Amino acid sequence: MDHEDIVSGVAVFPDGRRMVTSPSGNALCLWNFKDGVVLKKMEGHDAQVRTVAVSGDGKLIASSDMGGKLMAWGGDTGKCLTNAMQAHSEPILSLDFSPDSGVLASVSSDKTIKFWRTDTWQIHGNPINVGEEIDRVRYSPLGNLLAIATDKYIQIWNPSRFECIAKFTTSCYSLAWTPDGTRLLSGGYFPDFNIREWDTSTWNQVGDPWSGHMSIVYALAVNHSGTLLASASHDKHVRLWRISDRRTVAVFSQSHAVNCITFSVDGKYILCGGRDDDITEWGIPEDVLFGDRPNAQTSSVSFSLPAIPLSPSDPPKETLQMNIAERSQGRTM
Repeated sequence: MDHEDIVSGVAVFPDGRRMVTSPSGNALCLWNFKDGVVLKKMEGHDAQVRTVAVSGDGKLIASSDMGGKLMAWGGDTGKCLTNAMQAHSEPILSLDFSPDSGVLASVSSDKTIKFWRTDTWQIHGNPINVGEEIDRVRYSPLGNLLAIATDKYIQIWNPSRFECIAKFTTSCYSLAWTPDGTRLLSGGYFPDFNIREWDTSTWNQVGDPWSGHMSIVYALAVNHSGTLLASASHDKHVRLWRISDRRTVAVFSQSHAVNCITFSVDGKYILCGGRDDDITEWGIPEDVLFGDRPNAQTSSVSFSLPAIPLSPSDPPKETLQMNIAERSQGRTM
């Protein structure tokens, strides 16, 4: 699927028939997933769209921009539900809906997290001031925990009490929960580009770091059955991991840094976008799918463009050996 600019976010709807993307202009695109046809171009932002999210029930779309403004849209129609609201004083870097779709969390480079009631789009509770620039926020599957990632640490909050219950130091840029909520996965930032697995009952690291990426891990996605993790990196590769043994089972090479990633609803494909005008669809190797549960689905997920300048601008070039599974053929949509 072609855009005129960089794709900074992509989210697949729970019905698996549509997706919404945020190229680096001021509009969103609502797509028919199967045919690759734009159903609606959604305009309303007056600054570059930064990130996009779809609620778990598919009824709401949220988008944010570099001017700190937030908008809500109807998931069925793509119709604007709110005017552009000045939610933050600086760019909004990450959005995530609570599992019940009742609250949207927004993260800004003004170092705060705000919560918005989705029935009124009024602020809910008090903002959380972390004191450092935040890269990601992700609700746990039950909505009882909220993970916050900065460059140096992860904080875990109880969102109903607005209380921090855990904090641990690690290089982190991206986050993903397993569907059962027993594990939190984090993707690394300079100088540590590893993926790490955390036990949510103790917040201790599980096993050794997952090594393989050569630069920032911008985005993580877990399939619905909790068996596979997909990671997207500035090193121009997407890696597919088997969670049970933390092994890479496939590597997909891109011509550009990969900023956003998700699984298709049927769990058979990975969708990713980055610093070109396309969304690429990769088929998951059949031998990998064989070990997964049938009819796997995934919740909609979204990721956004990097928040800060990168250094170095291009990671070292190297040839990645795929000795576990052959790379599936990528298809540009």
